[in-house]
Amino acid sequence: MNSENYLKATRILDYENISIQKLIDKRGWKALPQFDQIKSIYNFVRDEILFGYNVDDDIPASKVLKDGYGQCNTKGTLFMALLRACGIPCRVHGFTIDKKLQKGVMTGFVYRNAPKNVFHSWVEVYFEDKWYELEAFILDKKYLDNLQKINRSCTGSFCGFGCAVKDFKNPVIDFDRNNTYIQSEGINQDFGVYDCPDDLLKEHHQELGFIKKTAYRYFGRHLMNRNVKKIRNYN
Repeated sequence: MNSENYLKATRILDYENISIQKLIDKRGWKALPQFDQIKSIYNFVRDEILFGYNVDDDIPASKVLKDGYGQCNTKGTLFMALLRACGIPCRVHGFTIDKKLQKGVMTGFVYRNAPKNVFHSWVEVYFEDKWYELEAFILDKKYLDNLQKINRSCTGSFCGFGCAVKDFKNPVIDFDRNNTYIQSEGINQDFGVYDCPDDLLKEHHQELGFIKKTAYRYFGRHLMNRNVKKIRNYN
């Protein structure tokens, strides 16, 4: 495999940014064996970058790091940037998911006016001559743990609150040379793989008119983040 295209910095994957380089140095990721690099970076993005909704999908990785939160597309951007900065090839796979997956995070007016198909992506990492599909970094563990507590009677599949899995009690969220999924059961359209999110977003993005996009940016996402925090702070 020619890995050059899967290691490049881009406008969105701005891993040369000083904040990203400082984080990598602080964590000592470059000194680790490759498996430990992937696992440690994965766990960082999953649990230390909280599940939440940023201003847009096309913000650079350094902005996601500064925000300290993100969703599938933006957390994926940061994950890819950190991987590439450590010399680990990766690419992005684009989809849409049914908005039912977001019900509970989206409520009332926001849910009713949301498009049926929500733009989604996961990251594919090349390691030991194999591509691994990694998606379960989207929900931080504290959020997911509390979502399971609130819905403790659920013993099978679950769809809502940013989660869509077959086995809600035992989703595969840890990377140990395996694929991980947390929203894959909500997928309803497959756009295929792209070298980087910049290329994916040139061809596919969330279909929103100016008014709805503005309403999401300044109103809707803040309500959604408030609903996410309620779950995370549940006790």
